[in-house]
Amino acid sequence: MGTEIERKFLVKGEFRPYVVKAMRITQAYISSVAERTVRIRICDQKAYLTVKGKSNKAGMSRLEWEKEIDIEDAKDLLRICEEGVIDKTRYVVPESCGLKFEVDEFYGENEGLLVAEIELPSEDFPFDKPIWLGDEVTGDFRYFNSNLKNNPYKYW
Repeated sequence: MGTEIERKFLVKGEFRPYVVKAMRITQAYISSVAERTVRIRICDQKAYLTVKGKSNKAGMSRLEWEKEIDIEDAKDLLRICEEGVIDKTRYVVPESCGLKFEVDEFYGENEGLLVAEIELPSEDFPFDKPIWLGDEVTGDFRYFNSNLKNNPYKYW
């Protein structure tokens, strides 16, 4: 099992000219408790089962296990998930040191929310922040997808 190290930011400017890839994502949760989340994700024509452990105090690191699964199995599993589905488009934007930002544009009850994430090899890894990045929200658990399904952005 690996460790996901990720920082999150709001998006304040125009990032679309830098996008190299876009994909539509639908995801739901079998479990969304703080100690562990179990997620089903359909991303274009692929599907994944992901288990994530509890985040550290800073909200930056947590254990993560992910496996690709059959898309028909994923569609079946969506029927037994908790209420609330996350619907978004993910845009991939390269970062200068070889990493990438993933910008999520949310729909439905989270319409209007744009969050950029970057996965890092270590918590203190330096990276360039593009001009379109806004405030950092890494430690703000409201921005976790598992929380957005229960407390959508439009109600804040």
